[in-house]
Amino acid sequence: MALQKKVTVNPFFNFFIQFLIVAIVFFAIGFAVGQKKISVERRGFIPQITVTNSLPPANQNVDFSLFWKVWETLPKTYIDKNAFDGQKLLYGAISGMVRSLGDPYTAFLNPEQNGAVKDELAGSYEGVGIQIGFNEDNRLVVIAPLKGTPAEKAGLLARDLILKIGDKDTTDITLPEAVDLIRGPAGSKIKLLLSHEGESETYEAEIERAKIAVRSVDIEFKNIDGGEVAVIKVSRFGDKTNSEWDESVAQTLERKPKGVIVDMRNNPGGLLASSVYLASEFVGGTIVKQQMADGSVESLAASRTGKMQKTKLVVLVNEGSASAAEIFAGAIQDKGRGKIIGQKTFGKGTVQDVVDLPGGAGLHITVAKWLTPKGNSIHGEGIKPDIEVEISKEQRKAQKDPQLDRALEEF
Repeated sequence: MALQKKVTVNPFFNFFIQFLIVAIVFFAIGFAVGQKKISVERRGFIPQITVTNSLPPANQNVDFSLFWKVWETLPKTYIDKNAFDGQKLLYGAISGMVRSLGDPYTAFLNPEQNGAVKDELAGSYEGVGIQIGFNEDNRLVVIAPLKGTPAEKAGLLARDLILKIGDKDTTDITLPEAVDLIRGPAGSKIKLLLSHEGESETYEAEIERAKIAVRSVDIEFKNIDGGEVAVIKVSRFGDKTNSEWDESVAQTLERKPKGVIVDMRNNPGGLLASSVYLASEFVGGTIVKQQMADGSVESLAASRTGKMQKTKLVVLVNEGSASAAEIFAGAIQDKGRGKIIGQKTFGKGTVQDVVDLPGGAGLHITVAKWLTPKGNSIHGEGIKPDIEVEISKEQRKAQKDPQLDRALEEF
């Protein structure tokens, strides 16, 4: 951490610095409210900055003098003068502003948090191996544990409520805060208090963090009467998913199986473009629709002509299939391209724009809702399988997979 020097500045310079900081905050974050009109009135050393939106919602004037009053008062009166870090205060102010919208998926990420998200999409990070999100009650839950990770070995299941992370209660926690607490250096441990969905009894899991480096696409071949079936497991939609998918498709076509099972179970989602790319392997036309805030609907079409347009297809889903995985399953189901087998999906159907900000920070903004090609909303609803098959606790413990067994019966 760099040393800070105490300097004395004249009143005009003090005013100029304060105005410059608020201008940076305003223009970096305020793009989401459209064009603005700003009036500045000087009151001593605290500028009164009034912001007027010229785009809806209109007639919302904001006087920033309260912000500057707090900014000026805290360092003077707070007991621990060493606790003040200007950059940290600025990030906290922005985070609070974004959090006030009440949408758990709209969030400001500081440079460390933003870097962690990018590492996860790249398929390599240090943590326990779970994707987390929020259920319909805005409670923090496990979307899915990744295969072969410490979280899966500790018995965490999709839709488990995360009640505490260490000593921190998760009520009203933000997604970046939760990720920060769960992640950490490989070899260190984190204690989680959880409960399985629909159960009042809680359980505690102390998990040792590890280096998570998981392929997003894996393939195996199952022998059946008269041939074999390719089972392509897609664990997430990240930076390397498209290339790993293409490798699996090449292996599949070389062996000429009777059909393909795409396993989207416990896939928490990821990159939209990657989901469209994979769905385009099997179907053409509209893959997904986006319903914007003004009610307008935009369609996203197949990005290419796939090599398995006529290959027999089954898709496996469960309560841990979310977001981009639901887009894939929804496109296949709406177009009647293949059977969807398993359990109802998670129901995470909102669209986040990811904006990289100066200094390495980031902003995730909910801008639309996903709709299937037929216009059905995913959010809070999920995808209902054509054939519902559950896995009991006993079957999990015995490492039996009735969902995969049922899928193989289709061939």
